[in-house]
Amino acid sequence: MTDQRPVGNPLWIVYEYVAMVVGLASLALLCLLWLPFAMLLYPLLPRRLGQPLGRRMISHGFRFYLHLLERLCACRFDLGELDALRDQGPLILAANHPSLLDAVMVVSRLPNAVCVMKAALMDNILFGAAARLARYIRNNAPLEMILGAREELQGGAHLVIFPEGTRTTNFPLEPCTPSTGLIASRTGIPVQTLLIEFSTPYLGKAWPLFRRPVLPLACRVRLGRRFAPVADVVAFTGELETYFRQTLEIAPENPSTVRHAV
Repeated sequence: MTDQRPVGNPLWIVYEYVAMVVGLASLALLCLLWLPFAMLLYPLLPRRLGQPLGRRMISHGFRFYLHLLERLCACRFDLGELDALRDQGPLILAANHPSLLDAVMVVSRLPNAVCVMKAALMDNILFGAAARLARYIRNNAPLEMILGAREELQGGAHLVIFPEGTRTTNFPLEPCTPSTGLIASRTGIPVQTLLIEFSTPYLGKAWPLFRRPVLPLACRVRLGRRFAPVADVVAFTGELETYFRQTLEIAPENPSTVRHAV
């Protein structure tokens, strides 16, 4: 795959539309294939069996999906730094949120990751059954979210949370909510920041679902600063937001030049 886009080439524009359809349809198909099994296994399997199975299936499915995007849709993903976290024990993984692909990329490399998800996604026909089997955490009830996060972290999981609470509209970052600090203060677990970069804001909040991508698309997740367990939630939230803003504004390398590393 080349790094230069054939600007104005009608065949390339057609390819971008085809790639968009292939990418969206492939994700929907993967979710539909796992849906009946997840629905059946959730009430049948005890948590100690269903939870790890659900998480591994999501992780392997997302990894396969990203390979598909590479092979067919002119995408490149540099996610190798995430592998260093796999055997480091429980961590709160706080990431910026430029795209719908963010959680897909992170979870694809961490088979024991649990996501804090919007309630609407937990109830979604495509994603809900798989998320419930994996025991992902709803974000609509703060106390339940904190208690659920504490239980998962005590069990050794990686907790994936987006401090902005929604996808970024005003780049580089929306204001951070106190959720990450609250969880960190209640659990005593360090916060590992993840810096997510895209060559274009594809599937961002301001990018309509059926707007064609600008290909090739390059995506990267870098390991950022690791914060010690939190004592002052308000101070930590401000420090976290400042860190994200400063670091994302001075990214050391254009994501369009990232190496192939899926």
